[in-house]
Amino acid sequence: MSAFLQKLTQGFLQMLSAERAHNLTINALRAGLYPRHYPTDDPRLSVRILGQHFPNPVGIAAGFDKNALVYNQLLKLGFGFAEAGTVTPLAQPGNEGPRAFRLREHQAIINRYGFNNDGMEAVSQRLQTVPPAGVLGINVGANKTSPDKAADYAVCVRRLAPFAGFITVNISSPNTPGLRALQVGDALDELLARVVEARNEVVFDHQPKPLLLKIAPDITEHQLDAIVRSVATHRLEGMIVSNTTLDRSLVSDARHAGEAGGLSGAPLFDRATILLAKTRERVGPLLPLIGVGGISNGRQAVQKLEAGANLIQLYSALAYQGLPLLQEIKTEMLATLDQQDVSRVSVLTGSNVREWASRSY
Repeated sequence: MSAFLQKLTQGFLQMLSAERAHNLTINALRAGLYPRHYPTDDPRLSVRILGQHFPNPVGIAAGFDKNALVYNQLLKLGFGFAEAGTVTPLAQPGNEGPRAFRLREHQAIINRYGFNNDGMEAVSQRLQTVPPAGVLGINVGANKTSPDKAADYAVCVRRLAPFAGFITVNISSPNTPGLRALQVGDALDELLARVVEARNEVVFDHQPKPLLLKIAPDITEHQLDAIVRSVATHRLEGMIVSNTTLDRSLVSDARHAGEAGGLSGAPLFDRATILLAKTRERVGPLLPLIGVGGISNGRQAVQKLEAGANLIQLYSALAYQGLPLLQEIKTEMLATLDQQDVSRVSVLTGSNVREWASRSY
């Protein structure tokens, strides 16, 4: 697809509502309407982590391919990995629309989808029929009306682990009542104990599938300390930092700033990156971290790595900039390797933690 055609397509999508544009994009990918000729990734971008090979460290975050419909298409487009979901045990429609809003002047989005998805049985059937052609994470959550949300996570982990490169325990969405309460205290310990037990029942080649915890950017440092202790106690394999924010301080002048839901996009970058660095300080150099939140250009992608991320994820910026952003990021990463005279992108991870962690969010 030519650059002109990509810009034309992106302009057309911007004329539609946010949710309609998203659905149209999914349908286009399912129909095979996407560019096929991207260069093979430079070996210097490859990352070996979570017991798996990633051809490059740039993934697409959960929320885009909610129902595991286009994961292989995303991998073919040049993402180093994809993450499907959020998937819940039972299918649910999510919240009433409209439920996604663009804040164009801030390159941001507010959504309150509420885990709309086809349910774990439908998703598992798709994954069994069409196995992932690369690393696919599966993001799991609880049904809105579930009386035992921890049980929902456990049953999803047990059902979906056979198809996953890793499983993400998403307790940080603001759009399911009571979900974020699972991030603190005894509730978190009980949840992690149950999902680890469920995961350990599904072992392949003597190796359990990696479990990652996705946290919110709105937690305090005291809460972060407790979360990190729980992650260590239950020996999770990694964390994703971070989800959408409820903070509206940076977009208070925007038309849709008063809409309920989670804010993502450019305004989240500093907050999420500072939290990432503070997390890296606490977990040490070995625990895998995926940095997500606000990446809008190649330099910011590199900064996420420098702040402690082993891998990064995109989503909201793609809604504004389209697929060229992915190649821009890879180009910037390679240019940074040349400038610093280092041989692999993994060397960048954590190289500037102290500066980012010294800041307040």
